[in-house]
Amino acid sequence: MPEPLFYFFSLLTLIFGVGVVINRNPVASALCLVASFIGLAAIYVSLNAYFLGTIQVLVYAGAVMVLFLFIIMLMDIRAEERRKFNLVAVGGGMVLVIGFLAMFSSVVSGFKGGEQRLSQLPLDTTKSDVVEIGKTLFTDYTFHLQIVGVLLLVATVGVVVLSRREDRPSAPHEAP
Repeated sequence: MPEPLFYFFSLLTLIFGVGVVINRNPVASALCLVASFIGLAAIYVSLNAYFLGTIQVLVYAGAVMVLFLFIIMLMDIRAEERRKFNLVAVGGGMVLVIGFLAMFSSVVSGFKGGEQRLSQLPLDTTKSDVVEIGKTLFTDYTFHLQIVGVLLLVATVGVVVLSRREDRPSAPHEAP
């Protein structure tokens, strides 16, 4: 993929990532997240990681976003839009952003390899990237993979508990 196209998809991913955080409407935020995932998939494809790009679109932009939109539809969006900004949370977020930018600039300035262009490395076409990812996940990162599974289970149970509506006693129906 040409270099300008890589930078375009990187910028697209970053812009829509910021849109996820800034939007107050949860549906618009979820749609920005889908666009960010698609930009990220294009970056994977530009780096010759076709499997990861495909999985990015299928799993994240497809299945996870359907789950998010389902949860958003269970929420009371009008109540969310009426909420005011919490100044303490906004101030804390700004402190975190400034700290992140300071650490990021420190790392980038200390990285001497970033001043050189990468040479084109020959691709090993004898091994499939699916095989390599599978071997790495299930040998080096087995514990981490299990922890992610437990976290997803806890998140699913949390969503079910939070989305459960309490039964309210209803008034007897009166005839008009």
